[in-house]
Parts: sequence; C-alpha cells; structure tokens
Amino acid sequence: MQIGFAKRLALKTTAFVALAGVFLLAVSLFQDARADKPEIVEVTAEVQANSLYAFSVTLKHPDTGWSHYADRWDIVTEDGTVLASRTLYHPHGNNEPFTRSLANVSVPIGTNTVIIQANCNVDGATIQGYSFVLPRR
Repeated sequence: MQIGFAKRLALKTTAFVALAGVFLLAVSLFQDARADKPEIVEVTAEVQANSLYAFSVTLKHPDTGWSHYADRWDIVTEDGTVLASRTLYHPHGNNEPFTRSLANVSVPIGTNTVIIQANCNVDGATIQGYSFVLPRR
C-alpha cells in the first residue's frame, strides 16, 4: 500500500513537531532542576559567653549583579521557626564562595539541630536546607 506524498509529509511533520515538543519539555525541566539557587558550602557556629550562638555561613551562588544575587540566609528550627536572618546587602560577583557571620542568635534550650536556608532574589530559597548540629552550650 502506497501512501501519497501529502500524507507522508504530514506524518513526518507531525513526528517532527512531537519530537520538538519532547525536546523543549526536557530542556525546561533541566532548567528548573539547575535553577540558580544558592548553595550552602559550610556552616560553623560557636557558643558565645552569653549562651547565644555566633554562626558563619559560606555560600556559593553565580551572582550576576544587582538583578540576580544571593540576598539572605536564615537559621530555622526543624519545625520551621525562623530564629534569625542574615541579610546580604549586595552581590558578591567574583568573591565566590563567600562567608558571612551573624552573632547573638538565641536558640531555644533543647534545640540540638538547626537548618540553614539560603535565598536568592530571583530564584528563591534553597529547596533543601543545610542541617547543622549545634555545639553544646
């Protein structure tokens, strides 16, 4: 059975459009998977003389300038309560990774672990925070 030229062309066009759609969907999913959210590289903390904590957090993020940069990190309890936030007031450009500190953070007695979450002014917060076991007071 022979298929006419017009039908063959229509079948090839339909197949091409379907393949192109699958390709565009795959590219879109890949872009979402590699969104430029900040990466938390390292966390340290020490107990201060007043039983409060001082945290240092090292972030990595491909800052491109004021229009796209890591702008904050938060210290959060396991139940989601934000204990403190460190605002990052400017892009860090070529200074990657970079470390910023926050002192005098009050952590409820009995809390052994906190989660550090970083935020980007375009792509939002890290999906999975950095779990950190606190040093003993």
